[in-house]
Amino acid sequence: MIKLAVFGNPIEHSLSPDIHAQFAQQTGLTVEYKKILAPINGFSESANHFINEGASGFNVTVPFKLDAFNFASKLTLNAKMAGAVNTIKIKDKVIIGENTDGIGLVNDLVSNLKIDLKDKVVLILGAGGATQGILLPILEKSPKRVMIANRTASKAKKLQQDFLSYGKTCGFGLEKIKHDPVDIIINATSASLDGKMPDIAGGCANGAICYDLMYGKQTPFMDWAKANNAAMIVDGLGMLVEQAASSFEFWTGKKPNTQPVISNLRR
Repeated sequence: MIKLAVFGNPIEHSLSPDIHAQFAQQTGLTVEYKKILAPINGFSESANHFINEGASGFNVTVPFKLDAFNFASKLTLNAKMAGAVNTIKIKDKVIIGENTDGIGLVNDLVSNLKIDLKDKVVLILGAGGATQGILLPILEKSPKRVMIANRTASKAKKLQQDFLSYGKTCGFGLEKIKHDPVDIIINATSASLDGKMPDIAGGCANGAICYDLMYGKQTPFMDWAKANNAAMIVDGLGMLVEQAASSFEFWTGKKPNTQPVISNLRR
């Protein structure tokens, strides 16, 4: 029995147990995967309790990704650069922290949507934790350049500096976005939660692939992309399943087939 879980607060809405149940069925593994509601100031205590019960690992969602980063005794490069952890593996009593968010996004773009990132111009809206988590895997696919636009320009410029050695990046304020079309636009702002799209130049979306990290509903970003003639508009459900698959492989060594799982969730 492989004991796994997802920690969050709130956690009731999580699709992770359903996703991992489908992965377990595919791979023939016996997996117990549960949701754990940890107290806001009690992540470490809850995580240690689960580890003492014989856990193999667990996922971490909002608001504990930074707590998990500090909780891990060893970090992967993805986790170090993301500054956050969404996956913990227990191996020989060592707590290893990984971040599969960016891997999940890239796998969805490349494997599911058949988009080659090489030599593409990518515009990321937002410079928070979500952007920091996806930058390294995107840059590893050799895009022409990655532009980071944020309401507070200094945050975008800081990410530009932090990731400069991994590829061509530039950071600036949202108001500096030009009408020149780009290849891919990724929405990593909270606009979809706030229900309001920031006022930015729409010309950049003309003919672009527009990807919202949010999933499960039509968002203001998706409406904006449609109004500005985007070539393709996608939500983040594929990323959700792909980051889960990457976690599952990190724990078990087995790579699940994500396509039927994405189809099942869409239905």
